[in-house]
Amino acid sequence: MSAVLFLSVFLIAACGLIYELIAGTLASYLLGDSVFQFSTVIGSYLFAMGIGSWLSRFLGRGLVARFVSIELMVGLVGGFSSSLLFLAFAHTHGFRLLLYVVVLVIGVLVGLEIPLLMRILKGRFQFRDLIAHVLTFDYLGALGASLLFPILLVPKLGLVRSALLFGLINAAVALWSTFLFRDQLLRIAGLRVSCLVVLAALGLGMTAAERITAAADSSLYTDEVIFAKDTRYQRIVLTRWKDDVRLFLSSHLQFSSRDEYRYHEALVHPGLGSVAGARQVLVLGGGDGLAVREILKYPGVERITLVDLDPEMTRLFSEHSFLTQLNAGSLRSPKVKIVNEDAFPWLETAAESYDFVVVDFPDPTNYSLGKLYTTAFYRLLAKRLSTQGRAVVQSTSPLFARQSYWCIVETLKQAGLRTYPYHVYVPSFGEWGFVLASATPYEPPAGLPDGLRFLSARNLAPMFEFPNDMLPVEAEPNRLNNQVLVRYYDREWSEIAR
Repeated sequence: MSAVLFLSVFLIAACGLIYELIAGTLASYLLGDSVFQFSTVIGSYLFAMGIGSWLSRFLGRGLVARFVSIELMVGLVGGFSSSLLFLAFAHTHGFRLLLYVVVLVIGVLVGLEIPLLMRILKGRFQFRDLIAHVLTFDYLGALGASLLFPILLVPKLGLVRSALLFGLINAAVALWSTFLFRDQLLRIAGLRVSCLVVLAALGLGMTAAERITAAADSSLYTDEVIFAKDTRYQRIVLTRWKDDVRLFLSSHLQFSSRDEYRYHEALVHPGLGSVAGARQVLVLGGGDGLAVREILKYPGVERITLVDLDPEMTRLFSEHSFLTQLNAGSLRSPKVKIVNEDAFPWLETAAESYDFVVVDFPDPTNYSLGKLYTTAFYRLLAKRLSTQGRAVVQSTSPLFARQSYWCIVETLKQAGLRTYPYHVYVPSFGEWGFVLASATPYEPPAGLPDGLRFLSARNLAPMFEFPNDMLPVEAEPNRLNNQVLVRYYDREWSEIAR
């Protein structure tokens, strides 16, 4: 009996933490700035738990019946939380308000659970043993949930099904509590019927999870969604309209198949074409293989190392038929070695030198990405360049995020590299910026590979000239301890969105 009771504590704790993690993850996917989203969600949730614990003192008679009712409410609200939030983001303007309402409601209910359960169990154990056992299993449940969430739940089930699964667990705890504490219940039949109804509702939700997610995605994206998956690191969505396929990572557009060639030709060839006899090339990010496609146009390149955090990205762009046509099967080339690791620690331990490095990370929308645009990261990068080596960094828009762009330029300078900023027009994005960086002076290449659709020696030089509205502005370098770039970026793109 004791083991079953404390298993209930374990499961209750796991469920509560899962709902909190789902809310924080979903908010960071949809709103960006993961540090802010997780900080405010966790703070609100803990505050609400405190309110729930305080309110528990006012619950007197019928503790077991109240506990069962609270478990059912947690299961319903928590279980449908991600479905509700996804649909709210797609169909309303009140997502933020609803997010914190849901977090506060779940937090209050979870805050009621443990104090009530301890009062129910107080006659079965000595007080010190009760406290020790309940808190031990509470913390173990939190540990289990925190490990399961990124490793198994998000990549295998996704956010909608994960929430519904743990809603089912809450409802199951409620149901078996009617058997464990049947001697303390008066209207057992009614409670059990309620438990079965909630279990049935959540079970139906599980069967409809794909349709719920599809309905939200179809409202979020203008075009038909042809692929969507939550991974440990991001939400990957592919859309299609006629012959245009677009990639979105956590709701941010990464490319359009109609004009990505402009971006990737501009990213690779001004730098790689200027490195005589380049043999070893490193690509950081770029899991879509499109930059690698351009690099393979240089027969002299012997080895390309691609470091991308998300194995789902490199798997998708290695296997999906349309995507392999788009990247010309580049990730299957025998010259390419794929490494699925975080680029920052990987670069710290890397030993090889590279003649050319492509840094093609998503924009610095949060601090996890912002660390890859810091002086610390660029100093590591500089150590991996060969004597005549060069690096190129995708650097957001010098028109729409002007201070962010010149912040990246200044950060590279502070890392001890010479910088050569340039820009190009990509219809899907507008004016887009890049920065070449090296320890030696740069001279534009005299020739480029055959078969390029956009770039030529004729239009290369104007890319390094900036009109008045994109000229340098004052910006601090982006350091690991302050990440000013993330704040610049958030402010500038928020102003564009208004």
